[in-house]
This record gives sequence, C-alpha cells and structure tokens, in this order.
Amino acid sequence: MIILVFLFLFSGMFLAVISIPLILGKITPNGFYGFRVRKTIEDPEIWYTANEFSGKSLLIAGLVMALSAFGLSFVPGIALDIYAYTVLSVWIFAFAVMVIVSVRYLKPL
Repeated sequence: MIILVFLFLFSGMFLAVISIPLILGKITPNGFYGFRVRKTIEDPEIWYTANEFSGKSLLIAGLVMALSAFGLSFVPGIALDIYAYTVLSVWIFAFAVMVIVSVRYLKPL
C-alpha cells in the first residue's frame, strides 16, 4: 500500500512541479512541453497566455491528485483495490477537468 501511496502522491506532485515554469512564462513555444496545439504554437503571445492558464489548472489538478492520494491512505480499513481505483478516478477526473477548462480558455484567444 505504501508504494502505491507514494506513486500516486509523486505523480500529483510531479504535475504540480512541472506546472510552475508554465505559470511563470519560462517555457518558449516548442513541440514537447506545454499546452501544444496549433493555435498556441503559431502565436507566441497566445502560447504564453494559454500556458499560464493551463499551468495554473495543472497545478490545481496535481495538488488535488496528491491530496487525494495522501488523504485516502488514512481511511481506516480501505482495501488496496478500492484505494487505487478511487485515487485513479480522482486523477482522471482532475486531469480531464484541467484539459477541458484549458481548451475552453483557449477558444476566444
């Protein structure tokens, strides 16, 4: 159980950490890292604006993932499979919401 908790906790914290350069505007347009769609890659101004917003969304999603992984590990008597499926569901939901709000933010830019 401890390994699974650390795996989920690390994945959430990893996403939170990689969001910081995006929020701060430190990542230039590229094909590897950032909110990469045609609109953002073609226009540097849109790139920085969209990546700042999506970075903030990613930070929140990562923290939600990490907190759920940590918090659910303290539920007394929780079965390993229930813990894993619940945290995975939170992970998928948080990531999906992050992508949806980022795409919606990008549309009017």
